[in-house]
Amino acid sequence: MKRVIVLDFGSQYTQLIARKIRELGVFSEIYPFDVPPARLKREKPGAVILSGGPDSVYAAQAPRISPEIFRLGIPVLGICYGLQIMAHLLGGEVAASSKREYGNAALKVIGRKGLLAGFRNGNQVWMSHGDKVMQLPAGFEVTAVTDNCESAVVEAPAKKLFGVQFHPEVVHTCQGLKVLSNFLFVQAGMTADWNMSSFIDRKVEEISRQVGSKKVLCGLSGGVDSLVASLLIQKAVGDKLFCVFVDNGLLRKGEYHSLLDKFRSRFSLNVIGVDASELFLNRLKRVTSPERKRKVIGEAFIRIFQREASAIGGVELLAQGTIYPDVIESKPVKGPSHSIKSHHNVGGLPKDMNFELVEPLKELFKDEVRTLGLNMGVDKSFILQHPFPGPGLAVRIVGEVTRERLEILRGADAVLLEEIKRARLYNRLWQAFTVLLPVRTVGVMGDRRTYQRVVVVRLVQSVDGMTANWFHAAPELLSRISSRIVNEIQGVNRVVYDITSKPPGTIEWE
Repeated sequence: MKRVIVLDFGSQYTQLIARKIRELGVFSEIYPFDVPPARLKREKPGAVILSGGPDSVYAAQAPRISPEIFRLGIPVLGICYGLQIMAHLLGGEVAASSKREYGNAALKVIGRKGLLAGFRNGNQVWMSHGDKVMQLPAGFEVTAVTDNCESAVVEAPAKKLFGVQFHPEVVHTCQGLKVLSNFLFVQAGMTADWNMSSFIDRKVEEISRQVGSKKVLCGLSGGVDSLVASLLIQKAVGDKLFCVFVDNGLLRKGEYHSLLDKFRSRFSLNVIGVDASELFLNRLKRVTSPERKRKVIGEAFIRIFQREASAIGGVELLAQGTIYPDVIESKPVKGPSHSIKSHHNVGGLPKDMNFELVEPLKELFKDEVRTLGLNMGVDKSFILQHPFPGPGLAVRIVGEVTRERLEILRGADAVLLEEIKRARLYNRLWQAFTVLLPVRTVGVMGDRRTYQRVVVVRLVQSVDGMTANWFHAAPELLSRISSRIVNEIQGVNRVVYDITSKPPGTIEWE
């Protein structure tokens, strides 16, 4: 099975490129931009894609690759910065544009035989650049322009080198997948031979090889990711898998007991239930920093897993439901990307942890994990549940986590979910949740002055969690939600609605 290697130059869209390639049925992986050409030659990928990035190719500290990559005979597609670094290294000229292009632009097609075969003239494409290619390297020709860019698409088919100044991977580019498809299947001659069935077979073999005769402990969070990871590991190692489901006191209303029963009866997993709510609440006393919360919670989980592993005996590996967005947002493990926040299962692990990690989903996006779960027989209602953060309600309470604040948030969250489901919106949303703020506001209830807490309602739509749009909820729905929360949840006198998309905000508040 041939794969595509995406070289990461720090673009916010690098992971989206990899995901879109997989949608087309081709397996893709992300490597750092400075991977040695000898390694690429040895691994023989079917194609290489150079991502965008925030730098200028002529800047002193700009990330660069070896020109040798362009002489390996491997088809290469440069996107935005990727196009510019290709042109720069091959003798072309890149300079600051007199007019920057950010946002939509109309693509004027000149040549339709290569990347733009079947592409409609005048289609909208998404631009994000301040530099542009002023002079092409030898052997390249321009096949499309925009009003502000004379080299929006360049091609050198004889050299198997191609470049686009726009971003074909984002939804804002019409027929972006057509461009990627033309590159992969026509220019690079690849085959769409990657799917979830092949992923399962490959991962089961990898897990079986990694685990061998050892025992594995898997931490279940109650969400889709850790469940799918545990089912995949169970398929590979059978009764050598032991699952632990911890009540950390940060779960939603009634969730612990209902999920524990489901894990055992519906999925036939060997699950150990641990009530550790007092431990977590004690550890979180006077902790207000969101990063510190995540690290405290991550460390507490590990200590519990270590204790349970010791009781079982012979456990050397810890399995987690880490997925790609967790890794991406926690630390730039594969390129010059920026860290956004720690995840309890990525950035909150103690340095003295004595486990080897098993993370079978860490290269998958959320929608891919859901597809995988359906392929493995998990019922659709569970698969389509909204993502719930590993640190639980702790990162939906801004400020210190206390028992009183948790009860307020649980009650408000239950009201919100009831109303969302009643309005038949649950499956249209990526996430619906409430946030408790560390402020009080003046109100009047029953002719008396109140000074109580503020609850935020957050409704978003997304495909993979990497970007998200706030949901334009009907005023009547918001009115019902607000009225019920204020009337039914003691201690709240104000409800506000979050209308921030991602970016610039993240989906969760902390």
